[in-house]
Amino acid sequence: MTGTTDRTEAILPLNDTQAHVELTEAYAAHNYHPLRVVLASGEGAWVTDVEGRRYLDCLAGYSALNFGHSHPRLVERAREQLGRLTLTSRAFYNDQLGPFARDLAGLTGKEMILPMNSGAEAVETAIKVARKWAYLVKGVPEQQATIIAMEGNFHGRTTTIVSFSNDPAATAHYAPYTPGFKLVPYGDLAALESAIDETTAAVLLEPVQGEAGVIVPPEGYLQGVRALCNASDVLMMADEIQSGLARTGRTFACDHEDVVPDVYVLGKALGGGLYPVSAIAANGDVLSVITPGTHGSTFGGNPLAAAIGREVVAMLETGEFQERAAHLGARLASGLEGLVGNGVDEVRTRGLWAGVDISPELASGRDVSERLLEHGILAKEAHGQTVRLAPPLVATEDDVDLLVNAFTEICSG
Repeated sequence: MTGTTDRTEAILPLNDTQAHVELTEAYAAHNYHPLRVVLASGEGAWVTDVEGRRYLDCLAGYSALNFGHSHPRLVERAREQLGRLTLTSRAFYNDQLGPFARDLAGLTGKEMILPMNSGAEAVETAIKVARKWAYLVKGVPEQQATIIAMEGNFHGRTTTIVSFSNDPAATAHYAPYTPGFKLVPYGDLAALESAIDETTAAVLLEPVQGEAGVIVPPEGYLQGVRALCNASDVLMMADEIQSGLARTGRTFACDHEDVVPDVYVLGKALGGGLYPVSAIAANGDVLSVITPGTHGSTFGGNPLAAAIGREVVAMLETGEFQERAAHLGARLASGLEGLVGNGVDEVRTRGLWAGVDISPELASGRDVSERLLEHGILAKEAHGQTVRLAPPLVATEDDVDLLVNAFTEICSG
């Protein structure tokens, strides 16, 4: 007899946290350091573990779950499309990509989109487009195009992307690094202006730096970046993978300063928490540099992805989720700011997104995340002392109060 008959799942106690942890640690590479909880189901802002305990999800898949777990409208659309057509290859047209591209272009105010899958792929696509635009449109000599990025950035984990990270955990032992990038301090317009020269193709930045701890730029910074790019014939590329699609209380974080970048880089929530969907959006004078055979993806723009993405766009067009993020975010900020000086050094918020700097004398960010887990709250630390909070936008006022009360109890204990 071929194959294995005593499969692990046949004997694994399905409600045994330790068994699941041991199995994962034994067979999955250790590229994450998860909290000790094994999730089995989710609905809205809440998830349930294998032993039946419920948790308020305040990480939301790093904003991939803006609409919560198993949103019925998205699940129904995905289920409908699953029964019709899921993949065709871009060697052919499909009946879902055109409507999705049109609607996402409308949401962004751009003329065209280029669909991909993961956020990192979208960033890589933006880099390729910027370089090719620099050579074919701006006239930068071949092999000389540069892109300016920001210190503290997080744009993904590919070899090219980590080449312009200054996080040792992301870069160590992955050299040689891809050339063609410059780093400047985030929020420093003078440094950016000094770095721009005749080789500069684009400025790539996050309107809010998520992985760095929800770092909100100084007021007017995005407008300043836009002005510098305009003056120097440089593309402004906004990585809105985490900050976009209603997370900050506006459709895009750039909207807080009425800034429109040349290129939007989108992902995470674009797939509704169901499927990897990403894209860049730009006008035709930028995306026209991409021609048949010069860039592609087996799954990018597939019918299932396009159907889900289009439904996400339709939900965002109502404005409901932007309003919820603004309202609930104000409630969260009000509750957390009262803890400053009492176990918390600083709180930064933008919509329903917060970075909470824990006082070192109280605990580390990891310690607080583990204590929150005991209170039925899922959160994640960033860079030692910061805890990031991003509840799904379908959370309630009671959910936000529960989160604030848990923080209050931990800080006072």
